[in-house]
Amino acid sequence: MFEILTHDILPVFSVMVLGFAMGRLKFVSSAEATTLNRIAFLILQPALIFPLVNGVDLSAFYFDAIAIYAVAQVVVFTCALLVGVFILKCAVVEAWLLAMATVFVNSLLYIWPISSLIYGDDGNLPITAVVVWDATVTFAFFIITTDLLVNKGQSVAQSILRLVKNPVLIAITLGLATNVLGLLAAEPILVACKFAGAGAAPLTLFALGVILSGHRLLPTKKVTAIAAIKLCLLPVIVAVLLQWGDRPVEWNELLLLNAAGPSGAMAFALAMMYKVRTDTIAPVIIWTSVLTLLSLAWLA
Repeated sequence: MFEILTHDILPVFSVMVLGFAMGRLKFVSSAEATTLNRIAFLILQPALIFPLVNGVDLSAFYFDAIAIYAVAQVVVFTCALLVGVFILKCAVVEAWLLAMATVFVNSLLYIWPISSLIYGDDGNLPITAVVVWDATVTFAFFIITTDLLVNKGQSVAQSILRLVKNPVLIAITLGLATNVLGLLAAEPILVACKFAGAGAAPLTLFALGVILSGHRLLPTKKVTAIAAIKLCLLPVIVAVLLQWGDRPVEWNELLLLNAAGPSGAMAFALAMMYKVRTDTIAPVIIWTSVLTLLSLAWLA
């Protein structure tokens, strides 16, 4: 457990800590971090997502496990949204993204790199499956719905035009279409994507750390409530539902590992992109990241 913590988890987590320190010391400004976040979101993440979705062997997935994970996400998201709107009195868009933070784990940029270090590419298939699910279906859902909520006064045609130009959605669509058609990307494309995509996780985590440095770390009532839902409710529901069905034990273990991970940086990235307040989302991410250090090492 200690070796996993020091050799696999803390090195990834340290990038966000570095960003936090650089922000507090005023070496990097919030405006610069916002630009870094935008570059990572619109350029580097599509490069990371496309080859992952294009080349993954979908036939090796246990789709019943993914379906169970998805059901847990729906249940927890609904609970968190209701809490956000009716108990915490958040604006609808903020409550929507806070609820997203309870179910969209930092799997692509945090859990996946860590589990790859621990289990290698061959043993990391369950996490890869969750990453593909979250990167294609869940993330696309939140990109589209958040855009529609923020721009609800615009026409349908304007919304569609804006969404079809989104690089992340384009990468998801192309990756799925080429995978289903059996069209693997050419090697030069994969090399370019690998080169660019390698910067997505560290750049996003660094930018997140910088921007977090400008927020209060003392948890408010809203931060505590949302973090508690993420840290307790999602892993518990996933663990209970995974008792149904018959599949290799490593699928149950690694899906639970993913569910126990910290809130995803994507909710924060969307809040930044659409100018939604981040004074709750940002501390939720940092607190769930800190509080899951030991639990992830234990579960792994």
